Amino acid sequence: QVQLVQSGGGLVQAGGSLRLSCVASGRTFSIGTMGWFRQAPGKEREIVAARAWRSSSTYYADSVKGRFTISGDNAKNTVYLQMNSLKPEDTAAYYCAAHEDGRAEYDYWGQGTQVTVSS
Repeated sequence: QVQLVQSGGGLVQAGGSLRLSCVASGRTFSIGTMGWFRQAPGKEREIVAARAWRSSSTYYADSVKGRFTISGDNAKNTVYLQMNSLKPEDTAAYYCAAHEDGRAEYDYWGQGTQVTVSS
């Protein structure tokens, strides 16, 4: 099992920045990829960014490319999501997630944190 604990988030004006953190514990050696998802009211959950645990290769949704950066510190079992140039449409509950190496589905989820961007 892997446990994920998130921090960060909050209220910011459009154009501002926020950073989310996610600390993994437990069977961290089994992690293949960690990702950040978001879900706005009335909308489906969508992946925002992902980072391979060992290779550090990254993926970004088109909607956040050039504005969000996913990074990690494997020694601290932590992944970050730096969000710059925030827009009101970025408002959502954000979740970090992890899946085990060799699996495609995310098995472990953080508790979620609200990000609200005011116009």
